[in-house]
Formats: sequence, C-alpha cells, structure tokens
Amino acid sequence: MRKKTESAAPVVVIGAGMAGARLAARVPGVTVVGEERHAPYNRVLLADVLAGRYAPDVIALPATEVRRGVRAVRIDRADRLVHCDDGSVLHYGRLVLATGSNPVLPPLRGLGATLPDGVHPFRTLDDALALRAAVRPGARAVVIGGGLLGVSAARALAECGAQVVLAQQGEHLMERQLDPEAAALLRVHLEALGVEVHTECRVRGLRCPGSPPAVRAVQLADGYELAADLTVLACGVRPRTGLARAAGLDVRKGIVVDDELRTSDPYIHALGDCAEHRSTLYGLAGPALEQADVLAEVLAGRPARYEGTRALTRLSLPSPDPVKALDLAAFGEARPLPGDDVIRLSDATRGAYRTVVLREGRLAGGVLLGDLGAVAGLARTWQDDEPLPPAMSLLHLLTDDGGH
Repeated sequence: MRKKTESAAPVVVIGAGMAGARLAARVPGVTVVGEERHAPYNRVLLADVLAGRYAPDVIALPATEVRRGVRAVRIDRADRLVHCDDGSVLHYGRLVLATGSNPVLPPLRGLGATLPDGVHPFRTLDDALALRAAVRPGARAVVIGGGLLGVSAARALAECGAQVVLAQQGEHLMERQLDPEAAALLRVHLEALGVEVHTECRVRGLRCPGSPPAVRAVQLADGYELAADLTVLACGVRPRTGLARAAGLDVRKGIVVDDELRTSDPYIHALGDCAEHRSTLYGLAGPALEQADVLAEVLAGRPARYEGTRALTRLSLPSPDPVKALDLAAFGEARPLPGDDVIRLSDATRGAYRTVVLREGRLAGGVLLGDLGAVAGLARTWQDDEPLPPAMSLLHLLTDDGGH
C-alpha cells in the first residue's frame, strides 16, 4: 500500500472556475485541471465581455497555474487517481471537485444534441466571445429566460445594437430575487433601451431550416413566432455531477458535502456550483468563494466550518449614458408571507426603489433598485440575523446607513 503523510499528500482540483482558482490561490502546490482553454476568469463579468466593455484578459483572475484544456474522465477512489482525457493520471491525497454547472438546455422542438447555427448558451467565456462575434447591429436576437443571466445577456445584446426580445415563462423578471414592483421597474428600464419583454411567455420550439440547420424563429406556445437571427438560452444551470456520480459519491441535486465541504468519501471535497450543502445549491459566486476560503483552512489542518452563506445578489447594468444605467441588489426573501411587515420607498424622479421584509422582528430580505446607498447597512443587518431593536423605526432601515 502507498503511504503518504497528510501534509505531503498532493491536492488535485478538478475545475478551474472561480471556486477552483480561489482555492488554488490559497493552498500552495495544488494541481488544477481545467477543461477551458482560457486562464481562470471572473464569470460575473461575462455580459461586459459580450457588450464589448471588457476584453477577455481584463476579467482574468490572479495568475493560477492550470492544466488548461484537460478534462478529468474518471476517478479511481481505491488508488486515489484521476484519469484525464489526454492520457495523464494524477495521484491525489485530497481531491477537490469544483466542476461547476452546465447551462440547462430546455426540451424544445428543433433543439437536439448539437445546437443549430445561431443558437447560443451563455455560460462560459467562449459563449460570450461567440455571441460577440455573431451579433450585428440590427440583428434579431431572442433571449429565452428572464433570470439574472437572461437580463444581463439581453442588456448586453441591446448595447451591441441588436433588436432584442426577452421571453420569460414566469410572471415577472428575475423571479428568484425580485418582488413584482422591482421587476416592473427593471422591465421599464430594459424597454427604454429597446428590449421587448414578454412575460408569462412559454416557448415551444425553434424553427431551424437548412442543412446545417440555422435558427430563423422562436415558436411560442400560442402559435406566434418571434423572428430570430440569434437565440440565447438562459434557462438556468444544472450542477455537473456526472464524475462524482460515476465514482459512487453521494449525489442528490448536487454533490452532497458536510460543513468541511467533504463528500461521502473522506478524501474528496466539493465546492461551488456542483456542491449541495445542507440541501442548498447556491449557484452564485459569493458562496463559492466563501466555500473555497473555508476549504483552504480545512486542507491546512486548521479548524474551519462552512455553515452556509446568506448571499447578496447584485446586478449592474452600465451605460455610456449615466441616465440609462441601473444598479440592483437583492437579498433574502423579498416576497412577504402573511404576518410579515413590509416597508417600501419609491422615488420615480430618481428611478429609485427600496423595499424590506421584516419577519418576527428580523430582517427577512429586501430589494434595492437605482439608489444602493443603503445596501451595505441592510446587508449587515440581514447577515447578522439578530432581532432588531424594538425602538428602531422601520423607515430607519431604508436610510443610507441602513440603521447603523
């Protein structure tokens, strides 16, 4: 049997996204295997690359040594080996799965295993660069999905001069983060930029004639067609768990981990989009980075536990015209339950909207749009999860200092 001391055992990270790169920056001597040909980059800024505001090198993360363009294909848990598609085999003492997530490809007519010409996911730097190369002023672009990613893509395509239609199946934009009032203001902002927004709009299929097939229209459930030169699929993401499942690890929606980000195999950890902690999948950059920081401590032999992240979602939609720029922040539960207290402040002149939800004396969530002066204080109050002082005015929560 091979014997190695814990301190000398090599650490191998599968995945060179934000979580894997963060971990590698904090743990010396790590071997990182990444499928993408690019150096690790800030995925949050992909819409800025699409819009042409940033070149790819601008969003690169601090230098991390990565074996680029290499895919891990099998984990041998008995001998602690990772087999890669280039024929290489890596021994590990500790293995970290940072495999991220894949874009969800909806079950639409005309959409097979190979995407037709003009149909683009929007998840990687290559996706953003391909869209940037394909879009032309006046091109008809349909974005399917009105979540955070879909809104960002629609805004960026509009900046490129495309005629953009955003098709959202739900009742309003960014349903996971926004209440209906904030979503309505976001819709007004997008429409002022020329984006045509359709909510409660179910897409049935794509019309892709020709050989090879190329998209020409998006077909709606009511029979109406949206003409399209480009179609962007922004229908959410799904954790990449195939490698873990094939290795016999405990997988539910994601790879199940404990408070030390450890899987059902004590020598294998997982973090980021692929990890499911206390039945929660985050799918956001903030929790992934926090998990990487905790795991760095664990791998160094220091006591550390990940107890979950109270994640703040921020979206910045810049514009050369400051009047057309929009900043948005959302946290916690913005939809009140019976018995909750809600306070809203809206300033149509300044395009500002703020709302908070209080539940049993604690801040349960909120949304700020336009003026984010109060976001830092509100986020601190929410993250502390402490009962609010009885004498505190609800209006005081929405002042610029957030009640601090």
